[in-house]
Amino acid sequence: MLLIEGGRLIDPRGPLDRVARLLVTDGRIKAIDPSDGDLPPDIVRIDARDRLVVPGLIDLGTELREPGREEDETIQTGCAAAVAGGYTTILCAANTDPPIDTPAAVEFVRQKAARADRCRVHVIACASKGREGNQLAEIGLLVEAGAVAFSDAPRPMANSALLKLALEYCRMFDRPIFDRPEVPELAGSGVMHQGYISLILGLPGLPAEAEDLAVARDLRLIEATGGRLHVGPVSTMGSIDLLRRAKSRGIRVTASLCPQSLALGDEELRSFDSSYKVLPPLRSIKHREAATEAILDGTIDCFVSGHTPRAQEKKLADLLEAPFGMISLETSLALVCTHLIRSGRMSWLQAIERMSTKPAEIAGISGGSLAPGAPADLAIIDPDCRWVVTPDQMRSRSINTPLLERELYGRVTHTIVGGSIKYRL
Repeated sequence: MLLIEGGRLIDPRGPLDRVARLLVTDGRIKAIDPSDGDLPPDIVRIDARDRLVVPGLIDLGTELREPGREEDETIQTGCAAAVAGGYTTILCAANTDPPIDTPAAVEFVRQKAARADRCRVHVIACASKGREGNQLAEIGLLVEAGAVAFSDAPRPMANSALLKLALEYCRMFDRPIFDRPEVPELAGSGVMHQGYISLILGLPGLPAEAEDLAVARDLRLIEATGGRLHVGPVSTMGSIDLLRRAKSRGIRVTASLCPQSLALGDEELRSFDSSYKVLPPLRSIKHREAATEAILDGTIDCFVSGHTPRAQEKKLADLLEAPFGMISLETSLALVCTHLIRSGRMSWLQAIERMSTKPAEIAGISGGSLAPGAPADLAIIDPDCRWVVTPDQMRSRSINTPLLERELYGRVTHTIVGGSIKYRL
């Protein structure tokens, strides 16, 4: 048994936002403010005064890279990074080598995650065989193996006929398709947002319309099939406007964005530092302002970490040749705290909804609640903790983040999964 005392409990599903005690028994939440008579003398107590007690965070797209890319990340190190960032559940992306397009590949990830014994790991399987975008993957067999969603991300689903077929098949199993929206022919060999900064730097740009047109296509296919589609991460004014109008018409679509898309902009590429080379690219201020409004008003449903670890020797390449990506499981919560909550634009209740409750609903998995009977997947947060991001603090195998040496606010002190403490600061 575990008793968390003195913390500010935040549960968007309640809604609940008050100081209270939380009792955990047999891996589940037993009660809020239990009577002292129900507590054994040897109960384990956690002092959470001046801290937040929230449902564990859930990420809809973590690249764990194993098998095949263990120089970037392993399931063990990725799960360690997750719990350090307050994530109790992550969805493993399918872009391993070989990709996750067979039941055996799904089972491999699940077994390795069980051995790692950190956070819960659900599997996103390939929507197409080999992530090649030509033939539909064996959706039924992959669902039986435990896949909770399907995606070729970070590769976009450019084949419209295949995406329509995938939406129709997945509708039978009530599983969502995740699509990173991009028209490859428009994106070309771009390395950053196409705009004034890319022009003066002489770098090939990724135009906003490459995302906008893909989102427009996705929305039309959802309307035609009635399937479940999650688009993201999104980053442009155009795609946000399309999503807002689609939701007003009742189209069944959800969307996500990365916290770094709000906190960082394309002007950072003036340094030619490949740490800032990410997907979607860091956009100009007008796109970032539109994205901020969209996450606040609910047009964009949730945050996704965008955790894409890449080995240091890969990121040391020239900007044109270096791979896209940054590690972010350990910094996403702090970015939201630093740039949205401390500025007064977002409440903690809203933040936890978009980092825990909504992701659970989108993926169709348990989590995102402090209700009695729910799994005891929790994060305890010190909202006023000021810390500097340094390589020695990162649990991820890679250190490719542009946030090194930056000061952030908000840090997880405990992460509890199934009633067991998996991380303690």
